[in-house]
Amino acid sequence: MLRILISGMVLFTMTNMIQAADQVVADVVLGIHGGIGVDKKEMTPELDKEVRAGLKSALEAGHAKLKAGGSSLDAVEAAIRVMEDLPVFNAGKGAVFTNAGTNELDASIMEGKTKKAGAMAGVMTVKNPISGARAVMEKSKHVLLIGKGADSFAKQQGLEIVDPSYFATEPRRKAIEEIWKREEEAKKKRSDAESLQPELPKKKSEYGTVGAVSLDGMGNLAAGTSTGGMTNKMAGRVGDSPIIGAGTYADNDAAAISCTGHGEFFIRYAVSHEIVSQMKYKGLSGAAASDDVINKQLKNAGGEGAAIVLDRAGKFVTAYNSEGLYRGCITKDGTVQIKIYEE
Repeated sequence: MLRILISGMVLFTMTNMIQAADQVVADVVLGIHGGIGVDKKEMTPELDKEVRAGLKSALEAGHAKLKAGGSSLDAVEAAIRVMEDLPVFNAGKGAVFTNAGTNELDASIMEGKTKKAGAMAGVMTVKNPISGARAVMEKSKHVLLIGKGADSFAKQQGLEIVDPSYFATEPRRKAIEEIWKREEEAKKKRSDAESLQPELPKKKSEYGTVGAVSLDGMGNLAAGTSTGGMTNKMAGRVGDSPIIGAGTYADNDAAAISCTGHGEFFIRYAVSHEIVSQMKYKGLSGAAASDDVINKQLKNAGGEGAAIVLDRAGKFVTAYNSEGLYRGCITKDGTVQIKIYEE
């Protein structure tokens, strides 16, 4: 029987940006996130229930793999696949639209023992991109495959392939149509050069991501991240989610990291690797390292987002500078903790 535990968190507010970090949870075997989500004022009881149910299902799926003797990679893949199949998250089905009206998906996975990794970017037919990323890691000599080549590789490996229309949902379509309408109305007020730049989303939920970090019985860490990207991104744009060292990183000597937020900042600051480096070379805890990178370095640069961190001792913590973060974790004994905002 799974036990639900909602614990407190520490919240700091500085100037105009939220600065937050959860209390450390011990004995965690799997932690997940579902993106920084919607602003609190936009959260409805129905959406709250749907998000929490999705996070719980993902945690249960990953935990089941570990209980059956599976690896941390198995747990990460299983948890992320659940979230990729749920339209409430921006990954897999329910992915946001590019400015060309397409759904382009990215994912990566990494294990901490040998630092093997795999990733896919810009795929349009792979039902579960996280499984595609794992196939790249285990079935190819490469780390990152993109576009049609990645789609073709996934099909060759026997992964489930779907029509591109599978990923589209009505809420995501309405979101891109609203942006297109605003862009058309603004064209008269812009120069030609400015009109070529796609409008960035006004809602944080339109650049969400899902991710997972796990520690198995052999002491091996793993991390994975999957996303539909940013609403109205340029076709072909790639964010941090499939970039090892930016959105995803795992190192048995320190921690497993998965990130979410405005990907360009996470690439520039090599966020996941920076957190691990501070833990390895400065001796910082996961809480201190992630707080420095997310709530200081990114904050000062104007970058919004979050990181979940699971260290080699099973200590799990999150840091984020947005209003909320869909997140959860499960301990060895099956205790589940799920949060969205300050709880």
